Amino acid sequence: MSIRVRKDDCDGCGICISCCPFSAIRLADEIACIDLDICTLCGACVSECPSGAILIDQAVGESLSSHKGVWIYGEIAEDGGGPHRVVYELLSKGRELADSLDTDLSVVFIGDANPTEDFTEAVIRRGANKVYIVKHNLLQEFMVEPWTDALVELVEKYRPEILLAGATSEGRSLLPRVAARLKTGLTADCTELDIDANGLLLQTRPAFGGNIMARIICEYRRPQMATVRYKVMKEAEIKERTGKVIFEEFNPRKYQTNLIQHVIDKTQKIKVEDADIIVSGGRGLGDKKNFALLEELATLLGAALGSSRPAVDDGWIPYSHQVGQTGKTVRPKLYIACGISGSIQHLAGMSSSDYIIAINKDPSAPIFKVCDLAIVGDLFEVVPALMERLEK
Repeated sequence: MSIRVRKDDCDGCGICISCCPFSAIRLADEIACIDLDICTLCGACVSECPSGAILIDQAVGESLSSHKGVWIYGEIAEDGGGPHRVVYELLSKGRELADSLDTDLSVVFIGDANPTEDFTEAVIRRGANKVYIVKHNLLQEFMVEPWTDALVELVEKYRPEILLAGATSEGRSLLPRVAARLKTGLTADCTELDIDANGLLLQTRPAFGGNIMARIICEYRRPQMATVRYKVMKEAEIKERTGKVIFEEFNPRKYQTNLIQHVIDKTQKIKVEDADIIVSGGRGLGDKKNFALLEELATLLGAALGSSRPAVDDGWIPYSHQVGQTGKTVRPKLYIACGISGSIQHLAGMSSSDYIIAINKDPSAPIFKVCDLAIVGDLFEVVPALMERLEK
């Protein structure tokens, strides 16, 4: 693509200069002049120019209409037994998007072995028309460099118009690199996706600490890329479907990093993102040692142990337990918040829970506005009393 200024239409108003986020525009002889070494083709000046003097043209051979299909990155579950649950959520939304665009829905798996028939059948029965499999003995454990190469090669070969992945640690690591290599846009941590009237992917995500919802489109580049928060969408239903499995070659290069050891976080007996019940603690616990009380309650309930960000920042509990905008997004059947005030960032990660119980001695705590059952009291009195009843 290229950007240009029609000199006959430019009146030198300078509006484009003030709206350019990269300071790539100046006036020369009262005509807008764009520095192509700085310009990122974001299109801000095109939409703001009152005279329509700035245009973005498709480069030779670059036809947006040649991109077809909705793709989902098939992240593998940590135990290797199948797709990560977020893939099933993406299949539900991906099927809607593909149907709106009258195109195919595909899943891409990258690894070192052939998925079993049950493995590929799982995504086909949930809506995938095609399953692409890239395998090589180098791809035993997730490493961002070879994974990026493999996915970029596949995208350049088949040219999908939309590429989605879960906003997991793996998806957040992989997709930004893929987007940079493909010179396209990426919207992170989306909570909703749709197709607008022009057939563009409408990507919605929280912004400014969750105070507003931003709607973003990628008008001039393909594929349109987004990571989607785990547990914000329902999983795709299983139906009798047929699909096609396609195996692809991968020729790795020499990489700068090597995997020495894969360390698994053993502090989580049950992962918060997969749990049906979560017991979470915040700064109201007062001390790291008091998380032991919540661990007892979680054990009684068969629940996962979660936390708010302040407890993680204070070093009371590992980051893997954090629930919130900068942590895990969860959707359990029951969420018990103990000593958590309820900041916007924390609520963004757990407000979709089916039932929320909040224990806090501050009657004006923001979390009481979203909970189903509010208990105003000292958690060090309430939680032991609750455990006593549960044990009986």
